[in-house]
Amino acid sequence: MTTKQESIRSKLVHALEPVHLDVENESRMHSVPAGSETHFKVLVVSEAFRGLSPLDRHRRVNDIVREEFRAGLHALTIRAMTPDEWERQGGADFRSPACLGGSKAKPGEKSS
Repeated sequence: MTTKQESIRSKLVHALEPVHLDVENESRMHSVPAGSETHFKVLVVSEAFRGLSPLDRHRRVNDIVREEFRAGLHALTIRAMTPDEWERQGGADFRSPACLGGSKAKPGEKSS
């Protein structure tokens, strides 16, 4: 059986031909059962992003993994770069926002 992580990786490789790709399951950092595949972080470097705004890059990645969202993916943190941006900036300090879901949220705050 293919994991959601493997499926995300495979779809992004096929659609974007990245020169660098990290797909990390961050579900363990959230209020979900052990072994869940609901929250992921993606760092993808591809020529396919050249000329696209950050919003359009995120839309493209989200469109590629649309089926995973329908199958229970809850959150996807994305960093999408061109190869020259990657060369200049690297992937250092790419962190997902803190989860405030479940019992961690303060009254009136939005949960993830």
